[in-house]
Amino acid sequence: MLNRVSLQGRLTADPELRRTEKGTATASFSLAVERDFKNKSTGERGVDFINCIAWGTTAEHIARYMAKGRMAVVEGKVQTRNYTDKEGKRRYVTEILVERLYFAGDKPGEDGGGSYSYGAAAPQQFQDLGDAEDGELPF
Repeated sequence: MLNRVSLQGRLTADPELRRTEKGTATASFSLAVERDFKNKSTGERGVDFINCIAWGTTAEHIARYMAKGRMAVVEGKVQTRNYTDKEGKRRYVTEILVERLYFAGDKPGEDGGGSYSYGAAAPQQFQDLGDAEDGELPF
């Protein structure tokens, strides 16, 4: 079976970092992904807002280094789940389970940038991201 997703878009808000009862980090965010085609009547491209969730150190890194408006490439899997809300209604959720996230540029209007990644198979340089000082990336 194959379940792989790659998306490029901008974060619609700062990632929300939470912890489970056992202390495992989880970060959730939404990615605005522009469609490949234009609307025939308006000439504009549509946008899809895709919910994403990350766990563990990947979640911690995303929460620390990503922010609203940042361009990112997300790699992961499509995940569906359901739950019963407080009113007793069954709710269904489809989201991307993030395995890797890559910086894909800066916020609109900023110079610089880079293509750095972190995730389950992150290179050695990302194992020490927690040691960054003054909010600067350590690379």
